[in-house]
Amino acid sequence: MRSLPNLLTFSRILMIPVFVGIHYLPVPWNHQVAALIFLMAAFTDWLDGYLARRMRLASPLGAFLDPVADKLIVATALVLVVADDPNVWITVSAAVIIGREITISALREWMAELGRRGVVAVRWVGKFKTAAQMAAITLLVYRHDLFGLPTYRLGTLLLYVAVGLTLWSMTAYLVAAWPTLSAEKEKTGAGG
Repeated sequence: MRSLPNLLTFSRILMIPVFVGIHYLPVPWNHQVAALIFLMAAFTDWLDGYLARRMRLASPLGAFLDPVADKLIVATALVLVVADDPNVWITVSAAVIIGREITISALREWMAELGRRGVVAVRWVGKFKTAAQMAAITLLVYRHDLFGLPTYRLGTLLLYVAVGLTLWSMTAYLVAAWPTLSAEKEKTGAGG
């Protein structure tokens, strides 16, 4: 845990209760500061990966902890966004994003057990999905107009873009994994 990338990843997990607590503070600036915390978490997500590659500090702990930290803070933020605005489109969007994360995590774990983890490696569409998702959530948590810009509307639009990219990337992962999954099913005769 001594490496800087792992410390940054762990800090992202520690930011979650702070993020939630500030989001619910009964002060007029709660959403702005919560959005800033989420933005800092998104930045550390990029930074820890960059440093791990650049400084050659990749580790099994980091490889495990990084996606866990990402999914925890994104899921938490989406729950807060839905709690603030429980309309059907925001709720369905949040469910799609969280559902995709669970599905792809399970798929990666299963493929790793089969020795085929590389088949479901991160692709470029996943990186665009993550960027759109992080920007959307930051704007949705912020909620207030900024210099005349309707941040909540922009966040909602970006959320829908993120959902489209989420479905696209999930489909790409499933299509890439399908030959392995279907061959395993036929080989073992197991149903599912």
